[in-house]
Amino acid sequence: MPIGKFDFESPEFIAKLVSRVLIGLGVLVVLVAFFSSYTVISPGYTGVIFNVWTGSLRTVPQGMAWRMPWITDVQSYPTALRTYTMVRRTGEGSAQGDDSIDLPTREGQHITQDISVTFNTSEDQAAQVFKAFRGADIADIEATFIRRTIITVAQNVAGQMSLSEVISSKRNDFQNEIQKNLSVEIEKMGFHLDKVNLGASHLPQSLEAQMQQKMAAQQQAQQAEYELQKQQMLAKAEVAKAEGQAQSILVRAKAQAEANRLLQSTLTANLIQSKAIDKWDGVLPQVSGTSTPFVDLRSVKTTKE
Repeated sequence: MPIGKFDFESPEFIAKLVSRVLIGLGVLVVLVAFFSSYTVISPGYTGVIFNVWTGSLRTVPQGMAWRMPWITDVQSYPTALRTYTMVRRTGEGSAQGDDSIDLPTREGQHITQDISVTFNTSEDQAAQVFKAFRGADIADIEATFIRRTIITVAQNVAGQMSLSEVISSKRNDFQNEIQKNLSVEIEKMGFHLDKVNLGASHLPQSLEAQMQQKMAAQQQAQQAEYELQKQQMLAKAEVAKAEGQAQSILVRAKAQAEANRLLQSTLTANLIQSKAIDKWDGVLPQVSGTSTPFVDLRSVKTTKE
């Protein structure tokens, strides 16, 4: 039965309806095909286009890349440096919660270690990464391969070193050894390692207490050694002072002896008598002896007059 102007049961109406639906579907397919015919590769990434029919791979740089809809898959991999971080503090690492690495040392002690790894791939190696991980996204690769490899390499290196070497005396060697071994492992899969950075080392409370006691004992020993050296230096200074004073006395004594010798060599009887006369005040001495240098000067005085 016709309703208004339209007869929904008439062949003409059905034909028009089908025609319009087909046209709409065609337009929709064309639009989907158009928007599926290209993809945008973000800056700092290289795109890998995989043809599911032929199995061929080709890489494209950042920007717009054309592709065949429903026949090709596209995946992007970082050519700019990318950092994967594993730390204890929540919210700072690539994973949630305490994500620091458990490291066994040569003595069987265990610590946890913060670490970050910076890496990337190149346009030439992006296809190798795609094949190695079957087109997986970079986030999935980090959460599996990169993460496991970091843990394995770090634990193997730490297991060959003592606790004190890991956390202090050979920490740079520890970091460099991790970087060398990790670089070999991830380059097999098409990645390039830029840098390994070690963060804080976290000791168990019991072990940390032992380390603090050891450090306190070392500081006390160093203080005692310093005090001993100080006392030794003061003693040496006193000895040097005494030696200097003795040397000074000896020099003065030698100088006085030399002066006395020179004075003695210049003294004569006449000179002594002359000096005595110059010093005499004309009063006869109360006491005299055979060795006195004084003589009767009255005759000398009479003669002068």
